[in-house]
Amino acid sequence: MKLEKNIVSTGYWLFRWRSYFPIILIIIFIPAMAEYEYVGGNRGMTTTWGIFSLVVGLLGLFFRILVVGHTPQNTSGRNTREQIAEVLNTTGWYSVVRHPLYLGNYIMGLGVSLFPFVWWLPMIYTLTFALYYERIMAAEEDFLRSKFGEDFENWSEITPGFFPDFSKWDSPELKISFKNILRREYSSLFALIFSFTVLDLIGNYLVIQKLYVVPMWNVLFWTTFAAYLILRFLKRHSNFLDVKGR
Repeated sequence: MKLEKNIVSTGYWLFRWRSYFPIILIIIFIPAMAEYEYVGGNRGMTTTWGIFSLVVGLLGLFFRILVVGHTPQNTSGRNTREQIAEVLNTTGWYSVVRHPLYLGNYIMGLGVSLFPFVWWLPMIYTLTFALYYERIMAAEEDFLRSKFGEDFENWSEITPGFFPDFSKWDSPELKISFKNILRREYSSLFALIFSFTVLDLIGNYLVIQKLYVVPMWNVLFWTTFAAYLILRFLKRHSNFLDVKGR
């Protein structure tokens, strides 16, 4: 089997199991947290660094929101069993980068990896992400190539794979849908805040041998958890968040 075909084949398998990628991250976070200490030996400075890390993570989430808000139904989804694409997205954020959602995922994860303030963790995270998602992106492009043929080839030739080229911006065909954003991204926000809260809890325990969460993370956790429950209920038990064609 040629190397390219092997990468694509592996990518299809990883695509089905990509929701378990956080488990890999847990493995690389364990030794990092073993080195954890307060930034400058001060809890206040640690909280400030945590806010900076959160801002980085939120930038990734914001990028995902901008992408999802303009995408049509049956594209850019969280499906894991098989590839789905009723249309080829080539406008909006897909006009500047071929895999904008994965770019958003990377930035979100980068923010979390910055939190422990361990110099090597963001680098290991970046390497792991690249090795994992490179294959998934190759599989997705193989699927799109087989389904959309020349249209895909023309788009992929001028659109960067992962690093955006904003000079190629082409306005999205659909207006932004805030209901679609709430329906599809509520879990991303909670997962981000949950990650920071858990790391803060573990970090404080390692330093002061006491279960403690900084009030800021405590408030953010319970606020986003409540929002998660409400939006999940609305998504599963009503059509309030449904948008035709989205």
